[in-house]
Amino acid sequence: MTRSLREADPHNPVRRDPALREMLHRRLLDAPFDPAMLDRPELRARLARMLREEAPLLAAATADVVLDELVDDVGGLGPLEPLLGDASITEIMVNGADRVFVERAGRIERVACEIDAATIVRVVERVIAPLGLRLDRASPMVDARLPDGSRLHAVLPPLAPDGPCLSIRRFGAGAVPLTAFGLEPEAGAFFDAMVRAGWNLVVSGATSSGKTTCCNALARAIDPSERIVTIEETAELRLDQPHVVRLEARPANAEGTGAVSVRDLVRSALRMRPDRIVVGEVRGGEALDMLQACNTGHDGSLSTVHANSPDDALARLETLALCTDVPLPLAAVRRQLVSAIDAIVQVRRGRDGRRVIVAVAELGLGRGAQTHRLLTRVDDRLLACAAPSRPARRSEIDITREWLSCAS
Repeated sequence: MTRSLREADPHNPVRRDPALREMLHRRLLDAPFDPAMLDRPELRARLARMLREEAPLLAAATADVVLDELVDDVGGLGPLEPLLGDASITEIMVNGADRVFVERAGRIERVACEIDAATIVRVVERVIAPLGLRLDRASPMVDARLPDGSRLHAVLPPLAPDGPCLSIRRFGAGAVPLTAFGLEPEAGAFFDAMVRAGWNLVVSGATSSGKTTCCNALARAIDPSERIVTIEETAELRLDQPHVVRLEARPANAEGTGAVSVRDLVRSALRMRPDRIVVGEVRGGEALDMLQACNTGHDGSLSTVHANSPDDALARLETLALCTDVPLPLAAVRRQLVSAIDAIVQVRRGRDGRRVIVAVAELGLGRGAQTHRLLTRVDDRLLACAAPSRPARRSEIDITREWLSCAS
C-alpha cells in the first residue's frame, strides 16, 4: 500500500504516534545541523537514526509512517504532501480543519486528511516566506506559486469564517495536446494553421475549463525559431520552444511596495523584441495594452479570458479595455478590438469533467463588434459553420484550405 493510501485510510492500524513525533521535533530543534538545508533522503536518514535511538523496539510499519510525516513536515507541506505526490490529483482544496477535497479526472471528492487550522496557516507560510509575502489578519489573502509551478491561494478569518481555506491548483508535467480537447485530426490541423498564420487568438472559458492548458497546446504550433515572451500573474505556461522569455507579475511585499502588474509586464515585453506575446490571462487594463501590441506588428499573440461564450468574451474584452486611465470612446475600443483579435476559441468543462473546445468564432465589425462562428460543436464533433473571411497575417499559410478540410 502506498503512503498516500495508507495515510488516507482512517481505519488502518498503522497510525501516527503524536508523542514520538513531538520528541523527534524537539531533537531536530537541538540538532547541530539545519534540517531545511538537507535533501529529503539525507533528512530521512538522520531522522531514522534519531528514531532508532528513541524507540528501538518500534514496529517497522509505524516507524515508516512517523518518518514520512516528519519529512513532510520539515521538507514539504505536512499532511498535504502525500496529496501533492499523487499525480492523478489536479487540485487540492482545504475548506478548514480536516475538510480536504481533491479533484481527480475532473471530479471532486473528499479525502481523509488530518490537518488543523494552525497547520494550514503554517503550510501557507512555508510557501510564501521565501517569496517575501505575508498572510495575517492585516493581509488575509495571498496568491503564490509552489516550486513545481502549482498555484496556491489562501484566505484567513475573518474573511473565511469557518477557518483558513487553501487551494492548490496543480499542472501536469507533460504537455497536453489539442486532441485532448475533443478535436479530430482535421480540426487540429485547422487550429495549427491559425497559429502558424499569425492569427491573434483569445481562449475563452469558465473557471477550471482548461483555458491555460488549451492556450499552451495552441502555442506548441509556434515555430521554434520565433522569440516568445509569456506574461502571467502566476507562471503556468510551459512552452517547449527554445527561445522563450517568461515574465511573472509580483504582488506588493509586506511593506506594500514593489508590486509589478501584468500591465507593467506587457509594456516591458514590447521592448524585448518579441515575435509572439502570450498573456496568460487578461483581467484588467492590460487588455488595452495587449490590443495595442497586436495592432503594432506583434502577430500571432495568444491570451485567455474568463467568459461563457465568444460573444461574452468580446463584451468582456471591451469592458476590460475601458477599465484604464485612458478615456477612450467605446467605438474606438471596438475598432481596435476587431482589428487586433482574429478569433476566439471557446472551451468548456462538461459534467463528466472532460474539457472540450466547443466553438471557434471570428471577429468582425458590423453594428458594433460581432462574432461569426467558424466551427461549433454538435453532439461530440466540431462542425464547420462559415468559412474564414480574415486573411492570414503571414501569407505562406492558407487558413481557408485548412478550414475546408474540416468542412468536408
